[in-house]
Amino acid sequence: MKVGCVLLAAGSGRRFGCNKLLAQVEGVPLYRRAMAVYAPVPFARRVVVSRHAPVLQAGAALGFAPVYNARAEEGIAASVRLGTAAMMGLDGALFAVCDQPYLSTKSIFYIFNSFKESPWHIWALSWQGRRGNPVLFPADFFGELSALSGDRGGAQVICRHPERLSLVEAAHPRELFDIDRRADLSPASGKDETLWDM
Repeated sequence: MKVGCVLLAAGSGRRFGCNKLLAQVEGVPLYRRAMAVYAPVPFARRVVVSRHAPVLQAGAALGFAPVYNARAEEGIAASVRLGTAAMMGLDGALFAVCDQPYLSTKSIFYIFNSFKESPWHIWALSWQGRRGNPVLFPADFFGELSALSGDRGGAQVICRHPERLSLVEAAHPRELFDIDRRADLSPASGKDETLWDM
C-alpha cells in the first residue's frame, strides 16, 4: 500500500504579519521543522506546495518534490488541488501544514500505521476527541479534494463523510498547537490548541 505526503506551505501569514513559515522556533524555521518531522516516515511520495522560493528550494533538497502554487491567493483549496494531483496513483495521501512546531514523528507514524491497517477511513490527528491536522485521505476522496475551491480545504470533505472519519490521539496535546500570530511564538502565549481547516 502506497501513501503520499503533501506539505501545504503557500499561505501568506496575514494574521502573522509576514511569511510565518520563515519564523523560527528553537532556532529552526517552521517549514524546516515540518519537513524534518515528516522525512523519517516511509511515504511513497512527498511534495511541498508553496509559492515561496526558500520553501520550494529546501523541499527539493530534503526529499519533498517542489510544487509551485501560482494561485495561492485563492486560499488553501488551490494548494490541496495541486497536492492531490501529485498524489494520483497512490492509495492515500496525508495532508499537513507547516505551523505546528511541536508535532512529533511518533504521531505521524500513528496515523500512517492506522491507515495501513484500515485504509477505508479518513485518519486525523486529535486530542481528546477534537480533530486537528494532519489528515490522511484514502484515494477514493481524491476526486472531491480536486474539486475544492476557495479558502476551505479538506474539512469540507470530512463534513460530507463523517462516517468515514477516525481519530488518532496525538502523543502530546501540545502537538495540536499552531502558530497564527507573532505572540504565539512565545512559550508564555497561553494560546489554546487550535484546530485547523485543512
